[in-house]
Amino acid sequence: MNGYRPVLVEPALFRSVFRRHAAGVAIVTAQGEHPVGFTATSLTSLSAQPPLLTFGISATASSWPTVNTAGHVGVHLLGEEQKLLAATFARSGVDRFAPPTSWHPGPEGVPVLDGVLAVLICRVVSRVPAGDHTLVIAEPVHVRHGEPGQPLLYHDGGYAALRT
Repeated sequence: MNGYRPVLVEPALFRSVFRRHAAGVAIVTAQGEHPVGFTATSLTSLSAQPPLLTFGISATASSWPTVNTAGHVGVHLLGEEQKLLAATFARSGVDRFAPPTSWHPGPEGVPVLDGVLAVLICRVVSRVPAGDHTLVIAEPVHVRHGEPGQPLLYHDGGYAALRT
């Protein structure tokens, strides 16, 4: 089979292969007793008619209990200069909404981060268990272009900028 051979795909091998795949970086936020959010590289446009997007979240993520019950979420597309913001929302055990994070309550009560490339406030349509994650399918109900700029990417275990 052209050098391919069947192998047992262990989680470590699977992760190492996907480290070679560049992905855009987003932050997903939701409001519960307090605002929650996490950095996501699994964001995907799912459908244009109707507009739908999807992202994955681990069942062990600190944001999961709120995202699991939220009617709406905020999806924030990050610019290349927002590595610190992405790292903050990827870190556990910290107040992700404390300064220097700049944010405000947005439509549907969703926390909205300031200074991002774009914001989509989405109604959660479905949650689909998938392995150790849940795929959240959501429909944008409010959309705002933000600051102009190039996207922040995640590649090979670190943040990167788009080279054109």
